[in-house]
Amino acid sequence: MCCCPGLGKRHELSSRAFSFIADGANWSGANGLGQRLLAHLGYTLAAVTIAAVVALPLGVLMGHTRRGVNGVVAVSGALRALPSLGLLTWLTLEFSFGVRIPVIPAIVTLVILAIPPMLAGTVTGVMAIPRGVVDSARAAGFSESDIVRQVELPLAAPSIVGGIRSAAVQVLATATIVAYIGLSGLGRYLIDGLALRDYPQMLVGALMVALLALAVDGVLALCQRLLRPNTGMRN
Repeated sequence: MCCCPGLGKRHELSSRAFSFIADGANWSGANGLGQRLLAHLGYTLAAVTIAAVVALPLGVLMGHTRRGVNGVVAVSGALRALPSLGLLTWLTLEFSFGVRIPVIPAIVTLVILAIPPMLAGTVTGVMAIPRGVVDSARAAGFSESDIVRQVELPLAAPSIVGGIRSAAVQVLATATIVAYIGLSGLGRYLIDGLALRDYPQMLVGALMVALLALAVDGVLALCQRLLRPNTGMRN
């Protein structure tokens, strides 16, 4: 006999959520897990790609010249402190097309979230390269663009991927909020489940987001490990 009724309810809740995920019938259709998973990945990929186009060149430039770094740190800290849901709501209402085309404020919000970790990882990686290495490349006749391409980027690659990894996981976890303005994605299970008090449905959304974040984090962690310079030494 169970001495803790709450424990039994939690076990039943988890069982129903896992059964929902394991049922192949729930993966098909326009509102199935498959489509919502793809939509969630689509929002994440779009935001991370746009953020990379902005943050990576800027981070490399600032790390190479070592100018404006303090300003970047201050701005990045301010962007990290912005409440994502509040920003999403404000952008949706502020843009004249925000309600009609909600994907635009959604992507803008996620891009703003993704830029700081990418920028920080890139600047840190480039600035961590010993000055002697860069000076030696200049003495050997390398141009500034050659130094960036052939010296700084290869050596800073693990830190750059680390910034992308951090940004991707944060965006994946936060992309659930786009359901708040009527978009698809795994956040629909949280929003709809809360409205209906369907707690197993909410748990499905939370589990899927967590599993997806772990999978993406694992892949990018492997990439980060493979990009580490080979020093020829064994641990």
